[in-house]
Formats: sequence, structure tokens, C-alpha cells
Amino acid sequence: MAFDGITTACLRKELEEKLLGSRIMKIAQIGTNEIVLTLHPVAERGGGQAKLLLSADPSLPLCYITTENKNAPATAPAFCMLLRKHLSGGRIVAVEQPGLDRILRFTVEHPDEMGDLERHTLVMELMGKYSNLIFTDESDTIVDSIRRVSSMMSSVREVLPGRPWFIPETQGRRNALAETKENFAASLSGSTRPPASVLTGTYTGFSNITGEELVRRAGIADDLSAGTLTEQETEKLWQTFSAFTEDVRSGKFTPTVYFSAKTGAEDGTADTRLQPCDFAAFGMEIYGDRPSRVFSDMSSLLEFYYAEKNRDSQIRQRTSDLRHIVQSLLERDVHKYDLQRKQLKDTEKKDKYRLFGELLNAYGYEIEPGTSSCELEDWHTGQKVKITLDPQASPAENAKKFFARYTKLKRTEEALSGQTEATRAEIAQLESILVALGNSAEEGDLAQIREELEKGGLLRRHGESTKGKAGRTKVPVSRPFHYVSSDGFDIYVGKNNLQNDELTFHTAGGSDLWFHANDMPGSHVILKTGGRAMEEIPDSTFREAAALAAYYSSGRNQEKVEIDYVQRREVKKPAGAAPGFVIYHTNYSMMGDTDISGIRKAGV
Repeated sequence: MAFDGITTACLRKELEEKLLGSRIMKIAQIGTNEIVLTLHPVAERGGGQAKLLLSADPSLPLCYITTENKNAPATAPAFCMLLRKHLSGGRIVAVEQPGLDRILRFTVEHPDEMGDLERHTLVMELMGKYSNLIFTDESDTIVDSIRRVSSMMSSVREVLPGRPWFIPETQGRRNALAETKENFAASLSGSTRPPASVLTGTYTGFSNITGEELVRRAGIADDLSAGTLTEQETEKLWQTFSAFTEDVRSGKFTPTVYFSAKTGAEDGTADTRLQPCDFAAFGMEIYGDRPSRVFSDMSSLLEFYYAEKNRDSQIRQRTSDLRHIVQSLLERDVHKYDLQRKQLKDTEKKDKYRLFGELLNAYGYEIEPGTSSCELEDWHTGQKVKITLDPQASPAENAKKFFARYTKLKRTEEALSGQTEATRAEIAQLESILVALGNSAEEGDLAQIREELEKGGLLRRHGESTKGKAGRTKVPVSRPFHYVSSDGFDIYVGKNNLQNDELTFHTAGGSDLWFHANDMPGSHVILKTGGRAMEEIPDSTFREAAALAAYYSSGRNQEKVEIDYVQRREVKKPAGAAPGFVIYHTNYSMMGDTDISGIRKAGV
């Protein structure tokens, strides 16, 4: 949801309850458009210390109490110095919101140079690209702002020192908190637009989702036009509207974040953890039974929501960077593998050259000097073999050349056989890393993938020469996915090759069951049997373990994937093999469904 007037009203109530009477201890400008006020709330409001973030960033305007510490530049900008001069040591005596506008006014009382009390107002305008933080005097004359707006930039309102501050024109929208039943009905009457659109366009501070929510609560179809509503439907919508605005007026808010489960996104990821997709100041029926979390206040919600969004954005960016590196390495290896196979195919001629040399040594005395070609009988097959000769050389010298070619091709074949196998193994490893990148949901997951690339020499160790171990940033430990089958059995899924090895050879017991997609890269899946024999495990648990192995593989976009499974003791790791690479000689097979929506994660 956008930072609308309803969200602003919820935030105003919280800030008034927590910060009214607070003394401003410190003022820091931590970014071009961001100010942080360090406050000391009065004892009856909790005392201690609070930090208020005020951001007029056009792309993401925000205002909330934060627990995060951010570093300020050594030299404070002019606007920050102005606030320090007038507001340091002052007390917040009012937190107001004009109507349901996306505006918060912080009135601060502080002593002037003579010791007399005076008041200034810090106006936080949360209006998208028009957002601003404006400092005014008692007569609402602008002293300065964090973003100055001249007449060249806006024909509606100048935001410059000495100009009067006023609320921008709201395009005829009305204050929902002061609406009457007659005016409400009149706004709907005759309109060809949907009721939700009428509400959004008529009332200040209403976002699109707010209008849709009120229509949903009223039980009105969203494909009707407002002008066709019956008298009963209009009455029902008015009752819903009135109840909603009364909750806003009385401060009955329930700040809620809504989540969406990511099950195979467009970027090929397989991250199934819950991700925040929206928030609201109230519980929203429009989201149905979507997972949600209620917060005690709007500040906690906003800090959580945007931290998660920022975290997801960083993970996606870093995943994308690593994916680009791995994809480039993979394309290089595939090209190299094709060349190696072509060269290896060329070495198949070696036996022909050896035969030519042997035939020339055996029958060379019959060949006339200066002959450019001859036909000799192959004693193995009895057929004639045509041999092209160098007429300037004797038969013995020609034989020597053919043996030299044979020897060279034989050495090439021996060298290429090992190189081609190594390249093929590296391709398999890189393909498995691409699958692992799709499973990555945390910094720790990406750190393990980077570690595997570095240990394998596929990626240069980043910053090691300057920082060393002591300078490395501590990364959260990454753990395998943990699911619980419908029959109560624990199932673990490795997110990457390092976890696959750890899971298979250290976590799993010998009698536990090991699952893996047949002949394609994917996660190792361990079904903990608790010592039970294979015959004692329910079929439904087998199907769920197979589904996890299918989903966490490169075949997740298929409907079904062939899955191999075997007792863990049958799985071996060859000496010197790459992480995640194992062998097994006897196994069972079954088809695994790639739909895992019905499998429960542990702790959820």
C-alpha cells in the first residue's frame, strides 16, 4: 500500500502517544533528504531515548520511530545546521495531521537567544515525488526546507524561505472524517465509475486499495458502476464508510503486513519463504487468507517492511551478480568442452596413421621412388588401403612421418581425455550452482556459494589481500530447508553443494533415505527415518520427499521429475570430487510431482 492518509493517521496517533513532550537532543542529516531526530521522551511516555526518521526521498518518503543507527557525515548540511540552531533542546508540543492529508506537523517549543519561549513547526509532507521536509515559524512562513522548490519547478506552490506554507490544492477532494450521508450519496449518484474509484477520487488520503477494501466490506460487486447501486447498496456502503472513518477518528488501528509465498519466480528462483508484499493500518478483507502479521505500532511495521524489502532487493541483486558470473563461466566451459570433444574426435585418426606406417614398413620395398600415392593390402581385413605419400620422401621416411602423427595424436588423446572429463565435471558443478542460486534466500546462502566458487578456483577470493580473515564481514549461518511430512517425518533439503555434502555425509544416518533428481542438477534431500525400515515409511511421505527433490532441481518447471532414492549408506563420494558430487550403484526410482504447496515447513 502507498503511504496514504490512513497510514499517516495511524502513525500520527503513535507519535503523539510516544513523543509528545519529548526533548530534542540531537539532529543529524544522514542523507540528502533524510533527517534523524534523537529524542528524550518524558517519563510518563516511557523515557529513555527514541530516534525519529524523517525522509523526504521522492522515491520513498518515510516517517517512523527507528531503532537503526546510521552514520551522519562529518560536516552537517546547511538545513541540518538551521534545525540544530532553532530546535536543539526544544520540546515537541504537538503532532498534528490536517484532515487525512499525507502531512505531519511537529510543533516544537524552544527558548530563543533571550530565553523567551517561541515555536517553530517541522512539516513532514509524504507526497511521493513532491515530498518535502519544511521548517516554518509561528506564522507558518517558511524558514527553509530540505528541498527548495522554485516557481520554475512548480507552478502550484513555491517552497522557498519567506514564502507562506499552505496545503497544496487537493483537486476538490473532501475530508472523509467530516463527510455527511447526503454528500456521500451524491458523490456516487450518476457516476459511471466503479464505487472504489469514486471513493478514491473523492476523499483525501484514500488510496486505491482503501476504496477496494470498503467496497469488499460492503459486499458490493466490484464490476458495478457507482450510479447503478441500489438504495440498499448505497446505504450499506455508507455504513461501512462511516464505521471505517470512526475507527480512524478514534484511533482503532491494527497495523498489519501481508505476505506472499514465492514458489518459483520469473527469475528462476525457488525461494518459498514468506515475503512481505503489502501493509495497511487495518486488517484487510481484500487479502483473504493470505499470511499476515500484526504489529503493535506503525513504526515497527514500517521498519520491518522496508528492511525486508531492502534485504530482498539486495539478495536479488547479489544473486543476479553471481548468476551472471556463473553463467559466463558455464558458457566458457561449454564452448571449451565442444572444442575439446572436436579435438578428441580428431584423435580417432591415430590408428589409421599407425596402420599406414606399419604397411609402408612392410611393403615399402615395392613402392617406386617419387610415388605420390599407393594402395597396400591391410592384412587385418584383406582390403586395399589407399595411402597418400610425400613424393620427395622415401617410403621409410613417409612411414616415420605417419608414426610421428600417431604418437602426437595418442598424446593429445591422453591429455584431452582428462581435460574433457574435468571440463564436463566443472560444467555439472556450475549447473548445480545455478540451481543453488535459485534456492538462495539469505546472505549466508550466497556466502556458501561464493565459498564453493572460490575453493574451486572459479572465482577470485574477494578482498582477501587487504582485509584478511579479521576484516571479513560476519555472515549469518545458512541452514538447509527443513520440512515436516504429513506423517510427521523430518525432511531436509540442501540449498547448495556445500550444504548437500554436509547434509548427506554428516547430518544423515546410514539408514536415512537419500533422494535426488535423476540425471540432472538438484538438491540432496534427506528423509529422517528414525531407525524405521524402508517398508515402514508411509507412501505419502515418500511422495513428499520426492516432490521436494523434484522441485529443488533444474526440472522444477516440469510437471513431474524422475527421482532416485536409496539408503544414505549406499551413497559414496569419490576422492577429490567437487562439492555435491556423489555416486551410487543401486537405487529405487519414482516420479516426483514438482508441486510442494501442501508440504509444511518446520516451524510454520
